[in-house]
Amino acid sequence: MRYLSLPDGTRVPTLGLGTWGLGERYTSGADVVAALQLGLDLGMNLIDTAEMYGDGGAEEVVRAAIAGRRDSVFLVSKVYPHNAGRKKMAAACERSLKRLGTDRLDLYLLHWREDVPLLETVEAFEALRAAGKIRRWGVSNFDVADLEELWRLPGGPACTTNQVLYNLMRRSIEIGVLPWCREMRVPIMAYSPLEQGKLLANRQLKELAAAHGATPAQIALAWLLRHDGTIVIPKAADPDHVRENRAALDLKLSHGELTRLDRIFPRPRHKGRLEMI
Repeated sequence: MRYLSLPDGTRVPTLGLGTWGLGERYTSGADVVAALQLGLDLGMNLIDTAEMYGDGGAEEVVRAAIAGRRDSVFLVSKVYPHNAGRKKMAAACERSLKRLGTDRLDLYLLHWREDVPLLETVEAFEALRAAGKIRRWGVSNFDVADLEELWRLPGGPACTTNQVLYNLMRRSIEIGVLPWCREMRVPIMAYSPLEQGKLLANRQLKELAAAHGATPAQIALAWLLRHDGTIVIPKAADPDHVRENRAALDLKLSHGELTRLDRIFPRPRHKGRLEMI
């Protein structure tokens, strides 16, 4: 396993476990729990979830997966933007903690930004941290202007991470967000690293993967994992997919392969609106 250090010095794995899409009708059984537990056994002990996923169902799946091993898991969840105010956030956090079967979150993120004033959200995060309900807080889907506004607020620079859409097909953060976060030493968390499976159908990516003796998913994950300051959180509800994802850590892409990937999936030339799913 490879690790990176958060701003407070805490070391976390660069490859974790996503749960978007879990906790729904066909993704909440014992086999899904077993897949998450396998990921933990393989060292992917960062789990990312949210109150939105499966309307809380994903958090309940995570609860089953971490039962008896909570202290070895770095647990991340996210709050809806309409719950990001002083009173609502405290209640939302308690509901998440109950579903997760724990007394604290290692990291609590604002899922995206809406109408609640950012200062109020920061104050709500800090109140939860003071109460011991969360250890750290961060944001998700924040563009540069949002980050700069946050950094101007009292307590704003305590932000631990920015979770953003990032994969071979979605490289817009490389102009703006990624350089800003690197300069400020704020790690990013790359969600939907396989573009919800759409990347895997790309013919040229399949050809490159076959030549390397890997799978398209492993190439796509290895491309992200080579970046410093990046945590990658693919979802896997199947043990074979978990093992496949874990093996991406062992891949080293050559200069020629990286150049070819740049041709297949070119970086945008100009900054556009921050992409979200």
